[in-house]
Amino acid sequence: MRADKYQQKKKKKKKWKSIVLTLFIIIFGLIGYAYFQYKQGITQTLEKTNIEPVEKYEFHGDKDQFGGTNILLLGSDARGNEKSRADTIMIAQYHPKKGTYKIISIMRDIYVDIPGYGKHKINAALAFGGPELLRKTIKENFDIDIKYYSIVDFNGFVHVIDEAFPQGVEIDVEKAMSTNIGVNLQPGLQRLDGKHLLGYVRFRHDRIGDFGRVERQQKAIKEVASQFKSIHTIAKLPKLVGVMTPFINTNMDTADILYIGKDFITKDVNDIGTLRIPMDGTYKNDKVSGSGDVLIIDLEKNKQAIKEFLAK
Repeated sequence: MRADKYQQKKKKKKKWKSIVLTLFIIIFGLIGYAYFQYKQGITQTLEKTNIEPVEKYEFHGDKDQFGGTNILLLGSDARGNEKSRADTIMIAQYHPKKGTYKIISIMRDIYVDIPGYGKHKINAALAFGGPELLRKTIKENFDIDIKYYSIVDFNGFVHVIDEAFPQGVEIDVEKAMSTNIGVNLQPGLQRLDGKHLLGYVRFRHDRIGDFGRVERQQKAIKEVASQFKSIHTIAKLPKLVGVMTPFINTNMDTADILYIGKDFITKDVNDIGTLRIPMDGTYKNDKVSGSGDVLIIDLEKNKQAIKEFLAK
């Protein structure tokens, strides 16, 4: 009897070893496949374009106090390693436990203290000291902790959209737009390629100026996110990330990008929460010598609005 039990125990142990070994093979196979797809995507991009290596910036970010991961998203009109002001400033938050995604748009003309430089428009911080100084400026003025940064220039934006959306992004263009955006847009529901979508999110030559531009940027992000889920799968994600990586200057690891992307594709995300800073009724327009048109804002009211928005 003892011998039989021993043999049965031995068989069970062997069976479990076999199962564990099979799982390891599958897992490592999947990791290897994902890495191969990722590298293939990078190779594909480099073969098609002449992209100069970009400078990776120093960035000492911290995790958000509410448990979310905040990413500083910057749009820039710089060429290569040239330094320029930020054309677009956003903070994207991903909260793994809540499964929420949020966007805060910070208007570039807000007049604030930039550590070590005095009072300037907030977008000047990028030119003065890169994303790290902009991170410090946002922390000092709005008390937001940011862990990562990601910068996309205009050329990179066009390539990323065209790669991710070969058929274009469907947008309901609300009015005719053409001034200083390099394209001519007419009203109506249509599919925009990278060049035309860039024109759409940059347009600001109407009566509401930069406020309308920020509204369009948030609208475009929601549409891009929604349509991304409908055409991309987890299997496609590693190669797509590889294709887009050369166009984006970021301190995020590939594993972090894939993890957030996987969660976004697989989870039932009903909406992306948005907030614009400054809030209505918390600012005034002014002119400052050397800076031009600026927004003077009530920092405390806007700081509180951000805190409540991220804590939800």
